[in-house]
Amino acid sequence: MASNVVIMAAGKGTRMKSALPKVLHKLAGRSLLQHVLSTVSALGPQQRTVVITGHGAEAVEAAVTAPGLQFVRQQPQLGTGHAIQQVSPALDTALDTTLILNGDVPLIRAETAQALVQACGGQRLALLTIELADATGYGRIVREGEQVRAIVEHKDASPAQRQIREVYTGMMAAPTALLQRWVSRLDNDNAQGEYYLTDIVAMAVAEGVPVVAAQAASETEVLGVNSPLQLADLERRFQRQQAEALMEAGVRLADPARFDLRGRLGCGQDVDIDVGCVFEGEVTLGDGVRVGPYCVIRDARIDAGTQLAAFTHIDGAQVGAGAQIGPFARLRPGAQLGDEVHIGNFVEVKNSTLARGAKANHLAYLGDATVGERVNYGAGSITANYDGANKHRTVIGDDVHVGSNCVLVAPVTLGAGATIGGGSTIAKDAPAGQLTVARAKQLTLPGWTRPVKKAK
Repeated sequence: MASNVVIMAAGKGTRMKSALPKVLHKLAGRSLLQHVLSTVSALGPQQRTVVITGHGAEAVEAAVTAPGLQFVRQQPQLGTGHAIQQVSPALDTALDTTLILNGDVPLIRAETAQALVQACGGQRLALLTIELADATGYGRIVREGEQVRAIVEHKDASPAQRQIREVYTGMMAAPTALLQRWVSRLDNDNAQGEYYLTDIVAMAVAEGVPVVAAQAASETEVLGVNSPLQLADLERRFQRQQAEALMEAGVRLADPARFDLRGRLGCGQDVDIDVGCVFEGEVTLGDGVRVGPYCVIRDARIDAGTQLAAFTHIDGAQVGAGAQIGPFARLRPGAQLGDEVHIGNFVEVKNSTLARGAKANHLAYLGDATVGERVNYGAGSITANYDGANKHRTVIGDDVHVGSNCVLVAPVTLGAGATIGGGSTIAKDAPAGQLTVARAKQLTLPGWTRPVKKAK
């Protein structure tokens, strides 16, 4: 069902104690507001979406984009009712329902939002509610029998009303034309001197418009963020949800409490993930992949049977099947590793391709390189790929053996089967199948004595 969707994102978030607007704080790698916009996008492309900004409006408006997204500013911020007064002229009156969401309630599900729109149906005022063990700070739902008669804000509630556990989540769906009329009649005659959107409930009751209360499926999806403590709590709740979904799909997590997913993770069968791992962006793990402890993997594909040892960092790379990576390895953007490649401790690979069976096991750097099959790249060796202005490529043929502590000064090509003697600086192409050594002749100076400190 098509509707107007209004997202309230004007608040300062004083308790966050941050210069960053509250709705731009991150949850699982995305801003709170981006989470809400993702929910709206799942409702379908026919929605008309308006975001109300206020505090830090320019930063908020610059940070988020979506097709057809419109912004309306609330200056100054005089309450939720005042916010809807500002957006009222921007509502599409051809859409008979307006859904109101909060930019600091990031985990609202699309199914819940859609159910709220359907409960309204362009004819009823539909409130999203939930029962909480601790309802402090929330507006209470006041009923007569099954009928909702009012929402009383916590600040204005009587002691008896504060005992009510059913609370208003801050989200509703209302008939568009009625909403416009109701908010035009709001006043600020209350303890805070603010315009409360919740006052429209009494208007609906007075006019005989049905007021219905649809309950959210879980507390987590309606929790707002007002402090770093609440943000951290919601982060762990969300991560636990994601961990449980992966485990239900067959992924083995050593400890779901020590797992972070900040994007999308696709896993094959028999994937094993140890503690402290972080996944960002788009990551795919093939069948039988094992991820050791404290790995960070971003925008990567890891094929079947590959083993990632502890503290491996992968960003924008592809790794073939049966590879062994780490510990303490770093694969940077553009790294493409073939099947059965070995990258060991403190080896960095950037914008390079390594063919099947190539190995760089210790303390090495491969940048802007094309490495053939079965190459053995020695400890301490590097490609010197940058001349101070431009990057150049190194080509290493199949079955090349590069000794320890070599410098390959690009552009340079090592022919298939070549051997490079340890400690060599190679600035010219090395022929295939031959030993190339480029280092100073070793000298021993007879009679030389080591200097000693002078007596004081």
